Amino acid sequence: MLPNRMNLSHSTEEQLKKLKAYTGVTPNISARIAFFRSIESDFRYQGKLTKLDGSLVLDKYTWLGETSEVTELLLKLHYPDLDAKAYQQAWAAHVEDGIASIRNHKNISNLSNSI
Repeated sequence: MLPNRMNLSHSTEEQLKKLKAYTGVTPNISARIAFFRSIESDFRYQGKLTKLDGSLVLDKYTWLGETSEVTELLLKLHYPDLDAKAYQQAWAAHVEDGIASIRNHKNISNLSNSI
């Protein structure tokens, strides 16, 4: 469903890198946290195409890890009629939405307490 190689927008990627500098949490892990935070907040992707121009292009397993099946099932549940490219856009939109709630944490303790 999701393509094997995925990336995010440049601005989202920068926020993930900044969070890594503060907390030590790698961008792929913080992207997973951000995705699920966004799903929990009832954010819904509206089909708006965002330029996914980030330089961090990783394979699907690196981005999603052991959450890949759950992530894909949640996307399919919320957006049953999308194609692979649109699913990547939806995933990226959820990561962008979710990172807003965790990007300002200055250390791992504060981040873990907010989750």
